[in-house]
Amino acid sequence: MVIAQRHALVVRTNRLLDNAGFPGVMLMPTFDRLAAPLLLATYLLLSLVPFFGWMVGVPVAHPAATAAWELLMWAALWTVCQRPAWFHWALLPAFLALPVELYLRIFFGQGISTHHLGILVETSPAEAIEFLGKKVWWLVLLAFLLIFWWSLTAWLALRRPVLVWRGRTRWAALILVIGIGVAVVGTTLRNPSTEAAHTASAASVHAWWPIRVERATLADTWPFGIALHGMDFYKERKYLAELSGASRSFLFGARQLTARPPAQVVVMVIGESARYDRWGINGYARDTTPLLKGERNLVTLSNVVSAVSATRLSVPILVSRKPATESLQAQFREKSFITAYREAGFKTYWLSNQMSFGEYDTPISVYANEADVALFLNLGGMSKESDLDAVLLDPLSNALADPAPKKLIVLHTLGSHWNYSHRYPQSFDKWQPSLFGVDKPAYTDLAIKPQLNNSYDNSILYTDWLLDQVVTQLKSVSGVSSMVYVADHGQTLYDGSCHLAFHGHNTQYEFHVPALVWYSDAYRAAYPDKVARLLRNRRAKLATENVFHSLLDMADIRYATEHLEYSFLNRAFRPHKRYVDSYGWTDYDNATFKGDCREVIDNGTPLPQTK
Repeated sequence: MVIAQRHALVVRTNRLLDNAGFPGVMLMPTFDRLAAPLLLATYLLLSLVPFFGWMVGVPVAHPAATAAWELLMWAALWTVCQRPAWFHWALLPAFLALPVELYLRIFFGQGISTHHLGILVETSPAEAIEFLGKKVWWLVLLAFLLIFWWSLTAWLALRRPVLVWRGRTRWAALILVIGIGVAVVGTTLRNPSTEAAHTASAASVHAWWPIRVERATLADTWPFGIALHGMDFYKERKYLAELSGASRSFLFGARQLTARPPAQVVVMVIGESARYDRWGINGYARDTTPLLKGERNLVTLSNVVSAVSATRLSVPILVSRKPATESLQAQFREKSFITAYREAGFKTYWLSNQMSFGEYDTPISVYANEADVALFLNLGGMSKESDLDAVLLDPLSNALADPAPKKLIVLHTLGSHWNYSHRYPQSFDKWQPSLFGVDKPAYTDLAIKPQLNNSYDNSILYTDWLLDQVVTQLKSVSGVSSMVYVADHGQTLYDGSCHLAFHGHNTQYEFHVPALVWYSDAYRAAYPDKVARLLRNRRAKLATENVFHSLLDMADIRYATEHLEYSFLNRAFRPHKRYVDSYGWTDYDNATFKGDCREVIDNGTPLPQTK
């Protein structure tokens, strides 16, 4: 009866169209006939997004597993909802995200991640337009077209009951999907605390389920992976809020001493994975720092130790008063030097070529967001599609041009993060053979030792160029200026007979990091005592714990609970015990460096660690 009534309505509508001068127009029946194929084509095209890389020459990881998971999840969606009319509305986020997904896959070889969602949430429209340039209008146009397409297909899905799945096959499929979902998804999505546990759980499922069982494979599916990324993003935001909430009301009560320079710029450069003995200015046989060695007013600090060899844990010690022995604990109830500088009247910037969200980055972004301006410029992650650190130079130039008379600018670099050959352009590929152009080399492969080491040295050569560019920009500004560079941790590089590379191996190469200070002539004139102390303490036993205190002292910023004995620029400086994360908290200065790996072994009893 209902169908007959609807058919009669269509007939009457077409008669009206005929009488109005549109003979032969049969719009409604045409759309009715097209509904099912258009909906199926739409869902197929959405499912093909993970395979878009093939169109731009990028390999697709585990295509068969991705396709199998997509088929399974479409089946689950259809069996539960029976027809597109009841689930099509839920696909709107996928349609809205598709322009960004395609942009990232074309230009960066990867899809949306929690990091990219963080950038989207925290970037203003003006910043997006500035970053994307003319591409933003193509993205906006594509977004409008996709919204129109979603609206059209939603109307078709609601208009008539097409592609309805009923009967015994639906119930059988529903039971099968629920069974697989409980066994597989419940295992893979619980995020085991260790990689070994994850591997074991995946293997146990793989014994009876032939499709690759990994969370990353599920996240690569489309449009279903969007939901996983959304869940991860929510968890990251919640975790970030908890971290920042612990110090929300904290204040240093900082102020800059009177009669200081009216115009002042301090730049803090945080290096990545750089080890001390691979810098030419530190005595390395290769001239990896030809530009820095020619700079006047540049002082290298020869004995700086990082407490831990992981960025996530080491950077909080660099930027705050967090003790080394508390680095494994997530929360710390104090803010960073960013807040102290702000209290003292400085405009503050955090310009990063690292990521804002993810397993290794979220604790750092808490400190970054204390700044007046926080920009995360890395859309490519740690892959070969990520921007080189030169991406920081234009934002630095813009910050220096800001009319604010006093500025603190933090540059967080990718430095020498693995893959080393991805951190510099081909013009810096000086020492060969290298890994430049090699697709996905394994740092665990001892056979690539020469290429790995040459690529690492080339990345230091590029860091030398970058730092010299920063100094050149600082020379062009009026007033007092200074720059501090400290690496977060080092690297082990198959040294001698050592069969270890990368970091996390408790070696001296990972704890002993390069550090340097550059100051302008105007700074030396304004702070002659600080320069004298800097020169006196250039070989002192220092740790990344000294950076916070020294950076504030550099601008004569004072606060009630200060510890000037930690500042290597101050006459009150005193060396302190330096603990490193090596089989407990090991006293670095009471340790033996074992073998060619120079493994750090405490000669006494290491302090216990708590998390």
